[in-house]
Amino acid sequence: MSNTIGIIVGSLRNASFSKKLAHAIIGMAPRGFEFKIIPIDTLPLYNQDFDDEHRAPESYGIFRNAIKALDGIIFVTPEYNRSIPGVLKNALDVGSRPYGKNTWDGKPAAIFGNSPGNISAFGANHHLRQCLVFLNVPAMQQPEVYLPSIGNAFDESGNLKNEETQSFVQQAVEAYIDWFNRLR
Repeated sequence: MSNTIGIIVGSLRNASFSKKLAHAIIGMAPRGFEFKIIPIDTLPLYNQDFDDEHRAPESYGIFRNAIKALDGIIFVTPEYNRSIPGVLKNALDVGSRPYGKNTWDGKPAAIFGNSPGNISAFGANHHLRQCLVFLNVPAMQQPEVYLPSIGNAFDESGNLKNEETQSFVQQAVEAYIDWFNRLR
């Protein structure tokens, strides 16, 4: 039986460094695990009226069902204005509603923050952790994953070329799997 780990990418840009990193992480899935990206780009902004009036967009149902089917989650996110990108917050909101039907509940998570700059998405990581506490999503504490200068980590094909970054990300994935297995 395979454990399914969803990867939520907090960026919509086609050439997103977070997307490139997510694809690299998919290739690091150990035996017995399936890693897959759960898209968030089709989710309209959350409006409680959609749920209250039973007219939620079809994309909400697809997304909520995808999250329900996961055993764990890896968030790969950049930082926007010292916090998480709006699209990521929206995905958290869509998955946590309607009230009492939180699809995130209890799913072990890891946060892989990245940035072309030196701060490495520190603010995004900690704001995301605040949200996850409320959603009852345990987040791996160590290692903390902050990847600075991420734009220099990939080759022209989008593959990790920096061996130090590749090794660190691999170790972080392995730490997440060890932690995930202890929780499950």
